[in-house]
Amino acid sequence: MSDHLRLNLFTMNAAEHVSPGSWTYPGDRSADYTDREYWTEVARTAERGGFDAVFFADVRGIYDVYGGDRDVAIEKAVQTPANDPQLVVPAMAEVTDDLGFAVTRSTTYTHPYQLAREFSTLDHLTDGRIALNVVTSYLESAAANLGLDERMDKGTRYDRADEFLDVCYALWEESWADDAVVRDRETGRYTDPSKVHAIDHEGEHFSVPGPHGCEPSPQRTPVLYQAGSSDRGREFAAANAEAVFASQPTEAGVREYMADVRSRAADHGRDPESLRFFIGVVPVVGETEAIAEAKHESYKDHVDVEATLALLSGFLDMDLSALDPDRKVEHIETEAIQGTMNAFTRSQPDREWTVREVAEFCGLGTTSPTLVGTPEQVADEIQYWHEEVGVHGFNVKEVVRPDSLSDFVDLVVPELRERGLVRAADADPRGDTLRERLLGEGQRRLRDDHPGKGKRTD
Repeated sequence: MSDHLRLNLFTMNAAEHVSPGSWTYPGDRSADYTDREYWTEVARTAERGGFDAVFFADVRGIYDVYGGDRDVAIEKAVQTPANDPQLVVPAMAEVTDDLGFAVTRSTTYTHPYQLAREFSTLDHLTDGRIALNVVTSYLESAAANLGLDERMDKGTRYDRADEFLDVCYALWEESWADDAVVRDRETGRYTDPSKVHAIDHEGEHFSVPGPHGCEPSPQRTPVLYQAGSSDRGREFAAANAEAVFASQPTEAGVREYMADVRSRAADHGRDPESLRFFIGVVPVVGETEAIAEAKHESYKDHVDVEATLALLSGFLDMDLSALDPDRKVEHIETEAIQGTMNAFTRSQPDREWTVREVAEFCGLGTTSPTLVGTPEQVADEIQYWHEEVGVHGFNVKEVVRPDSLSDFVDLVVPELRERGLVRAADADPRGDTLRERLLGEGQRRLRDDHPGKGKRTD
């Protein structure tokens, strides 16, 4: 694979993301997540490093599975407190020219008409630099806070998600013709009514007559990210995703996942080679190997094991406080994040993980591999995954904020640029929109073989 690799910063508009306890590290600025200038600095640094996007994780609800209450999550900042990710995007877009923004939104407790409007607006304001990471909500606490007696089961959540995107596709792709807006000052005619169509959707979960309230944005449909790992999740990703987060902790697991999702995509009539696969990595880099190793040890010293178990309990839908630390983790079909469960029960069939081992492994970046070494050593690992395994890009996870990003940009990116893996700082980006930078210049909108591509031409 000779094409430039893609880079996302994987972060969260919260006091903590996926390295529980790292906010206590000296100099860490995670508490500045409420500060607009913190996020504009992050945006400038990511763009300077040739990143394609900042990928915002998000979650509805508070982690209250561990110990049967939310105390540990609140006390130890386990993705709590957290702010809305999409509201910082305009500020970040204002100080950058090419950087994209992938925002996580759930289809479970949101209405598609409202979400379609929000993302059309963001796509306009950023000149086509917006992506939607489609998820379903898995925490019981989220359902309770939104007035439901219990969370939806996984099957219902995905049924709703399928229909949710059908509605969004109709609004984004079919409701307004490209030439609907005429802006004729002489006649006083802004839009041609014959070019704006109702979608007349009547389904099991939604009734949306339409039409869309927004004129077509640069990409129409935002770039679609997905990370489904269960059988149903993989099918959903194969049908809809353009960028896929393969959250498997081993090379064999990543290879199997990519092959499976590609095969499913072909079954949906899509070109399987059009999908872009990302894996998460946790880079810990130093000018020398000794510095990198020392930094890694100091990071591990600040891992909060109890906070990690609270996070994983929510991910797995299993109260890990009730288990012996030396008990083996056994596979279950979880109503929460199946990928986390699979990572420790199926991705390495010959290994059995104990609760203690899972907590120790996940303290820095959860299920993603940690790359420790010099810029050359970290670049070697990234190049191997890109060229030999075939992943297209990397979701770079932070340990210390914003130092993890700064270290990667200042130390690793120059090495990647020297190898031709990241475009030069003065090189033109691959097109004007985020979709073009991921799929190729000229691909501003959904590919013709994408199931959501609008068929209306008038």
